[in-house]
Amino acid sequence: MSRARARLPRRDGDRDQDRDRDLDRRGWLRGAPPPVWARLLPSVLLAGVCTAELVSPVPLDVGFLLGAIPPLAVLAHGPVVTAALGASAVLVLTVPVFRLDNPGSTDLLTVCFVAALSVLLSFVRSRRDAQLVTERAVAEVAQRAVVPPLPEEVGPVRCAGLYRAAQSGTLVGGDFFDVRAGPYGVRAVMGDVQGHGLSAVATVASLLGAFREAVLDQPDPEAVAARLDRRLAVDSADEPHAELFATAVLLDFSADAGVVRIMACGQAGPLLLRDGRTIELDVEPCTPLGLGLAEVTPPRVVSVRLRAGDRLFLASDGVTEARDAGGVFYPLAERLPGLADEDPAALAERVWTDLVRYCPDVRDDVTMLVLAPRPRRGP
Repeated sequence: MSRARARLPRRDGDRDQDRDRDLDRRGWLRGAPPPVWARLLPSVLLAGVCTAELVSPVPLDVGFLLGAIPPLAVLAHGPVVTAALGASAVLVLTVPVFRLDNPGSTDLLTVCFVAALSVLLSFVRSRRDAQLVTERAVAEVAQRAVVPPLPEEVGPVRCAGLYRAAQSGTLVGGDFFDVRAGPYGVRAVMGDVQGHGLSAVATVASLLGAFREAVLDQPDPEAVAARLDRRLAVDSADEPHAELFATAVLLDFSADAGVVRIMACGQAGPLLLRDGRTIELDVEPCTPLGLGLAEVTPPRVVSVRLRAGDRLFLASDGVTEARDAGGVFYPLAERLPGLADEDPAALAERVWTDLVRYCPDVRDDVTMLVLAPRPRRGP
């Protein structure tokens, strides 16, 4: 089962900032833009060689360092800048004031050849980088189509989701969530499918498609769970020896958001934040989805009456099973009241920040869903 980590922010500007932070998090050699020091290194080396020759009372035999400038430029610059730095290195070798104008013909030809080869390599690298950027953009669009960003409000329910995929370079893993409005009210789901990374994306897409259809067709949450269970069972039947299953929590809000009906299929129920404290709802998990048992033994549904200011917090096992250096689990229920915020998105961000402080090396997918219903009537 996947566990949790890639965020689905609310606004386009926020989404772009998150994407830039994720690119920087990948590291320079794994696709992120080169750091400033890598861009400046060739110029600094060139200036250093020139300065050393000018201030030294005797000629220094450091001309060989100029041959390293074009290859260094390849790592961080395009062909134009690489050519300019290579030409500068050759020029310095031939200017008398730098006292490097007596190199052997072989030395000069070697630097010229290295500079020309570096320009070619820089051109090839730039073309490949552009191709990778295009492919990454296409992959990002495809992944966001599977788990699109949540709107800030769905009917009378404010919502926010945070999703960080454990597999580097991906936005979607084996976790999923969605909030949809339909003729029977607002419904939400958060779950975790068998498998990790991109191998689980097809199952996530299939489950979310079934959920979105069930929101429009099924009058009660038990029928929604049965639809998801059947979807996984059918998908598993198409593959020999496949054992597809998923855990999920389903929430069904009344039309006025005054009552929520909750059912847990192999996963812990949500936490209720009320009056500055955390309430662990008594939701008994039933069998996971995909075993073909939802219609035979339907999960138990728990109804909870909501008040203004209540928030429901759902977290994947990537949060609840995160451990510190001593092996102690992250105490989500204890820390949640101190991290509470009126804005659902801010609450998810605060929990994520606190989780990273508690367990810096988070390797599982981390998924959170915050729902803040606004009932139109009192408790």
